[in-house]
This record gives sequence, structure tokens and C-alpha cells, in this order.
Amino acid sequence: PLPQQSELNSFLWTIKRHPPSYFFGTIHVPYTRVWDFIPENSKKAFQQSHIVYFELDLTDPYTISALTRCQLLPQGENLQDVLPRDIYRRLKRHLEYVKLMMPSWMTPDQRGKGLYADYLFNAIAGNWERKRPVWVMLMVNSLTEVDIKSRGVPVLDLYLAQEAERLRKQTGAVEKVEEQCHPLNGLNFSQVVFALNQTLLQQESLRAGSFQIPYTTEDLIKHYNCGDLSSIIFNHDTSQVPNFINATLPAHERITAQEIDSYFRQELIYKRNERMGRRVKDLLEEYPDKSFFFAFGAGHFMGNNTVIDVLRREGYEVEHTPAGQTINNRKHPKTLLAFSSSSPAHSPYVVSQELPLPLHPWKEEEVEEEELLPHLLLPDGIDMLEKVGRKYKKKKKKQQKKQRLRQFNDLWVRLEESATDPPPRIRIINGYITVEPQPWGHGQSSHAHADTSSAHQLSHSLFLLLLTWTLHMIRLH
Repeated sequence: PLPQQSELNSFLWTIKRHPPSYFFGTIHVPYTRVWDFIPENSKKAFQQSHIVYFELDLTDPYTISALTRCQLLPQGENLQDVLPRDIYRRLKRHLEYVKLMMPSWMTPDQRGKGLYADYLFNAIAGNWERKRPVWVMLMVNSLTEVDIKSRGVPVLDLYLAQEAERLRKQTGAVEKVEEQCHPLNGLNFSQVVFALNQTLLQQESLRAGSFQIPYTTEDLIKHYNCGDLSSIIFNHDTSQVPNFINATLPAHERITAQEIDSYFRQELIYKRNERMGRRVKDLLEEYPDKSFFFAFGAGHFMGNNTVIDVLRREGYEVEHTPAGQTINNRKHPKTLLAFSSSSPAHSPYVVSQELPLPLHPWKEEEVEEEELLPHLLLPDGIDMLEKVGRKYKKKKKKQQKKQRLRQFNDLWVRLEESATDPPPRIRIINGYITVEPQPWGHGQSSHAHADTSSAHQLSHSLFLLLLTWTLHMIRLH
């Protein structure tokens, strides 16, 4: 049974100003597993905010292409060329096992949605031999029965991004793809090989039934739903890097594991917290009359040197908002648009038109259609695969259509303006028909003073042009 609203612990913080803005902590699990445990005041804060910001823009095709490129080895290199032979063989063997087992891991609900094992495996691991070892390590860590069963349902932050889009809210991102991706590529080779080896050992032990993962997805969901604001597990979810530190490791390997953990904590938590906090401050200062809803991984709000700490150092008052506490429900007039998406009268993305996003990641080059979506950083990439492709093509077609219409419209305006000018002089030079226009401003007059003779002149000009072209074609034949 669900607890009462007042009993729920909240992952919502209020930035005290007028209008108020909010921080909200998310986790990378299917939203259906946690949505009923999120208090109503958190959902209300999301609905009433003018602008919703995420770590990355999860609905932008350029984000997807940049993530994909960041994960790939340099051109011409393959994983077999860079990994030690025994690790490469074990990796290949494990992926063959996963591919064999995946049909039995799939749920009837996934099959009902048209999500099949071969498609899912190819979408997650189909391009594995071209990926950098660190990304292969993260990929292997996510290819478990529990994670496979959750595919096909948007994770919480992606669901919020889709809802913001549906409600026609302004959305944005406080980070560039490279700022999330490059630190992962910054591990030295021996550390990467150690991490991949440890991941394979864990998965091989799981298959043999002799190992229990310290933190499972179920543990993460339980801590989140119970509102555990001090859980270390959220840091690993936020950085998406597994914990390699355990008592069974030899001393020298334990040191390596601690170095990796320290590196990722510094690069993927603390440095990002500082950067994200500064950009939040810039947005709040640049748009003082807007209410923001910042949805970041819960780990960014817990422990030391959090995003909240950065804002407090800058003089902002940020307080935790417990479930059941009433939030300020004064609405800005423009927020009413968000709740009338079915009405044809309103203008979509009104805030977008007057609020450019200076911190939005730059647009990347178009990615080849054959490239697969990354499975990490955007954890529900499979669900987005076809949607992003359709959205990108639709946008391209729309731009082309607009261009064609603009060219036609431009021609129409010039033709209309020339209706009051004397007939142009038509010549045939070296087989090409040329039209010499009158000097600019010659014979111009307003439509109000144009008489019926201008229409006759235009008809006469077009008739001469057509007749001349016909005679020329007869001569050529």
C-alpha cells in the first residue's frame, strides 16, 4: 500500500526567490517504478514551472549523435586491437551468453510492444567492437536480466523531458555532452583494463551463482521510494559507474579500485556539481521573473560539495521541501498555456520565442543513420531510437518545405511588383533566353494607383516570352 503524502520523503528543494525555482533529484530507473512514490508537491512544482532544465537535452538528436561519437574508438581501430587477448575472448564469450539468454529475459509486456530480443541486443551491443573499453565495461554492467526487463519504459528523467515537451514547456540543458563523456574517456589504459576485468569477473561469478552485487537496481528503487536522502547508492547511479572496491581484492588491486572511485567521484560528481551550480546561478540571474525546475540525478544533491552548496555559497537560500508542504501556487500568466495543449488558439513554445538558451549544448554534425544510439547516459536509448530518427527526418523535411515555399513566395512578390513596370526586353543570345529588367525604381507605383493596363502589359510580356521560346525550340529541332 502507498503511504500518505505526508509520510513520503521528498527529493525536492526550493530556491527561495520570486517566483520560486526548484531542484528535483531523479534516478535512472523506469519511471513507473517510482512515480507513485513522488509527492504531489513535487509534481505540482514541475507543472507550475515556466522552464524545465536537465543535465542533458534528452530529446535532441544532436545529443544522441554526440554521445554515440564520444563512445567510439578512433577511426580504423577495433576493440580486438587494443585489449589484451584473454580479456577480449572472455568479453566475446560473455556477450554470446547474453545474446543466447536474452529471449528468456524478455517480458510478455515487452514482446507486446514489439520489443524483441535480437533488436534489443543489437541496439545495446551491436556495435561493441568499435566502442572504447570503458564504454564496453559500462555496457556489460548494464546487460543483466533485471536491466533488460526494464527496457522499453522511459527512465524518470526522460519521462519528465517527454512530459515537458508535451506540456509545451521551455526545456534546456546545463551541460554539454562532452562534459559528461570526456571524463569517462580520461581513465588511463591500465585502469580501464582493471575495471573491465573486474566487471567481467563479477558477471562470470553471477552466472556461476557465486557472487552477489552490492547495489542492485531494486536496492536503488527501494532507497528512492523510501526517501533515503543519505544513501551512497545515488552517487553510483548519478555517475553510472559501478563500485569496484571490496574486501576480497588483493592490496594492490584495492588501491587501483580506490583510485578509480576517487577519479570518478571527482570528475563525475564534484566538478560537475560546481559547473552545474554556476550555470544554474547564471540562469536565475539572467531570467529573474521565470520559475525554473532543475531535474538532475539525485546524487548531485547529496553528500559534500553538492549543487545546493554551490548555490548557497552564492547567497541563495535553498531549503528542502518535505512531502505534504504546500508550495507557492501563484501562476505566471504564460504558464496557463502549458495546461491548454488541446486548445488550437494558443501559440506553442511561447516562452521559447522570447527566451533563448545561452547554455544549450552546441549543435553537432548529423550522425550517420546506421549508427546505434548509446545505451548509457541516455539509459532508455532503445525507446528513443525510432522516435529520434522520425523527429530528425520530419524536422529536415519541414525545413526543406519551408525553403521551397520561401523561394516560391519570393518569386511571387517580384512578379507582383513587376506588374506595374513596362514590359521587359527579351533576347536570345547563344541559344539562351535572357530577360533584361528595367532599372530599379523605374515605373514603380503603388497598387492603389495601378490601372488595368498593367495587367495587359504583364500578359503581353509573358505571351512574348512564351512565343519566343517556342520559336527557338522549333529552330533547334
